[in-house]
Amino acid sequence: MAKVAMITGGTRGIGLGIAQTLAKEGWHLILNGMRGEQAVTHVMQELREKHDATVNYVQGNISDTSDRDRMVQEATAIHGMIHALVNNAGVAPSARLDVLETTEESYDRVMQINLKGPFFLSQEIANKMVSWKAENPDDLYAIVNIGSISATIASISRAEYCISKAGMAMMTELFAIRLGESNIPVYEIRPGIIETDMTSGVKAKYDKLIEDGLTVQRRWGQPEDVGRAVASVLRGDLPYSTGQVIMVDGGLTLNRL
Repeated sequence: MAKVAMITGGTRGIGLGIAQTLAKEGWHLILNGMRGEQAVTHVMQELREKHDATVNYVQGNISDTSDRDRMVQEATAIHGMIHALVNNAGVAPSARLDVLETTEESYDRVMQINLKGPFFLSQEIANKMVSWKAENPDDLYAIVNIGSISATIASISRAEYCISKAGMAMMTELFAIRLGESNIPVYEIRPGIIETDMTSGVKAKYDKLIEDGLTVQRRWGQPEDVGRAVASVLRGDLPYSTGQVIMVDGGLTLNRL
């Protein structure tokens, strides 16, 4: 029986890169996003045709309690269980403001989507995974959080984003510890500068920084770079590494003189 992965924010950017990689490896996919199903029909169809994958869509806002509950019910009804939850959905601040000017409205929006939503979605699905794992002890169940180098690299114009990703790093450790007794690993994949629609507005800035040596590997990261890392941990390639961070940043965070 093929494994089932639920990917939040799975129809664009990094999430789509993850979906494409897992589809190649034969996973059944349940993709979540905010857009209506009609708006993502072409993405779903391309995944099905190109990779011969089973792909379903569950629309909803992970920061909304009722949406989360409905999404989990719909997702589990499709295949009966979810082997992997990939917490990828996230937003940048609507406006980049200095930390002395960040608004409470922006802070709440980013934290609710980037941290509160993934935390309580993980909580709900983890409780189910514990039962599923008890019934199917040889099957792999896992949670993968898509963090960011902003968890440890401060950007004073995106304070709320940095704080949300620092929180996700601790969230990874907490769930890894709690789920360890059930042999359910939890990982954080921490991307660097990835070329997506979220970073399109700062492309010229980072083109120059990368050219000048910001990253050891002088190129933008691509969504599929993150997808390969996710696929690796979900194949079970790192079974003794729960709670760990896998960097996908082209060497950006290496200490250099």
